[in-house]
Amino acid sequence: MTELVPLASHPTGVAWSTLSWPRAPLAPRDANAFTRHADALFSLTAAQGVTYALLVVQRGRLVYERYAAGANDFYLQYSWSMAKSVTHALVGIAARQGRIDIHAPAPVPEWQRPGDPRRAITVDQLLQMRSGLQFAEDYVDAGVSDVIAMLNFDGRFDTGAFAAAKPLVHSPGTLFSYSSGTTNIICRILRDIVGPPTQMLAFMHDELFEPLGMRTALPKFDRAGSFVGSSYCLASPQDFARFGYLYSRGGVWDGRRILPEGWVDYARGPTHATPLEAYGAHWWLTPGTSRFFAGGYDGQRIFVDPEKDLVIVRCGRTPVAEAPFLWQQIDSLVELL
Repeated sequence: MTELVPLASHPTGVAWSTLSWPRAPLAPRDANAFTRHADALFSLTAAQGVTYALLVVQRGRLVYERYAAGANDFYLQYSWSMAKSVTHALVGIAARQGRIDIHAPAPVPEWQRPGDPRRAITVDQLLQMRSGLQFAEDYVDAGVSDVIAMLNFDGRFDTGAFAAAKPLVHSPGTLFSYSSGTTNIICRILRDIVGPPTQMLAFMHDELFEPLGMRTALPKFDRAGSFVGSSYCLASPQDFARFGYLYSRGGVWDGRRILPEGWVDYARGPTHATPLEAYGAHWWLTPGTSRFFAGGYDGQRIFVDPEKDLVIVRCGRTPVAEAPFLWQQIDSLVELL
């Protein structure tokens, strides 16, 4: 198993951000260089899109916060696939409560017929994007995309059922294939465990959002009553930072264990890696570093850097082809802190 960089402890004497973020002056090694790279994120070309928000939390304090294009600290931002990492947290809470065994076969009704090879798929394999199910994760071509069909057309009323109907094309656990459909299968399992939207919202708020002070979090549900955890959990940038900070602290918030022991390490332990990308369990990893992040369409990011005790949130709208410029600037910011 890959040895992970230890997560930092919450600093003594610093208030938790449950009510508001404690603040501290920004202290980069080179203030002019920091300003230059931050300005670059807010001075994008038309092709590069727009940055709405950039937040930097270091050692528990908000040290940088900037908004543009009409956004502010109360302006809700789309999570897109950052919601997948929220789903990871919800599964962890259910596991801590003894309500789900991620290593057991996933309780999906469509897969229970005798001889159906999908019966072997576990929630663990779904979280690692190694289910073996067919799913076309394409955001442009509606003719081939399962994501567009699931979120906008014939699958939108029951996103979990749409994804669960897909055939098995690889043996479970043998191949990484990023899939929004597998997340929505997990969310339908959570619905069956916790209950429909009224109960699920209470579970999400009581067990996750309220303890962290995430008072703006707005999850969306499909008509079948499942959280669309592949894509839809709006929140303010400050609340996204709170979520990242929970993971930076190993799933403990102000003395209360929210996530099971080891759940964050499970998220950031590599299960798929190439020189260009790496994945754990519903969290992305940055190859060659200890950083892990919740990532979403259009360049949404919650970065967690254990070595520098940083959480960085970027919200905006940037096409995937232009996104490397964003991450180059953020890498430069990290190096200056």
